[in-house]
Amino acid sequence: MEEFVKFIKEIIWIDELDLQLVLARCRERQIVKNKLILRKGQIASQYFFIVSGGVRFFYEAHDQENTTWVMFANEFFTEISSLHPQKPSRFNIEAIEETKLIVIDKKDMDFLYGQVAAWEEFGRKIWEATTIRMIDQIMNFQTLSAEERYLSFLENSELIQKSSVKQVAAVLGITPNALSRIRKKIR
Repeated sequence: MEEFVKFIKEIIWIDELDLQLVLARCRERQIVKNKLILRKGQIASQYFFIVSGGVRFFYEAHDQENTTWVMFANEFFTEISSLHPQKPSRFNIEAIEETKLIVIDKKDMDFLYGQVAAWEEFGRKIWEATTIRMIDQIMNFQTLSAEERYLSFLENSELIQKSSVKQVAAVLGITPNALSRIRKKIR
């Protein structure tokens, strides 16, 4: 939990009693590589903080897996399009390597939002940052070439090192063959 406490304190100021209340609603979970955390069709009921490892969001269409999002250590996530409206998920969420998570159930998160003002601020800041990241990704798809998108991904070496070529290509919105051509051109 030490990593999670550090993450929380980097985002908000929280007094020790409130922090202990938050931590009492958290639990750790180890996920083996390639295990699904959430399966398409399930209703999301938890929030997660990645202590170590990584996850990917993907869906299947036309007999293909399409990776839409990849996250690593020190990131907070859920399948919000399922969790908030309590609708079946359109995505699978899978551990792409051995992954250690901090898990908070939706009912506990709702309780914490109602009881701990600092925690409500934490949630707001997390979702604002996530929204900015999504907007940046959309803008990149609309304004950058595939090569430019790949070059910006190189800045996140963890994504390149820990994801398969197929997954990186899917996140970039190109085929693995196109990614190979871009890599050859850059070298």
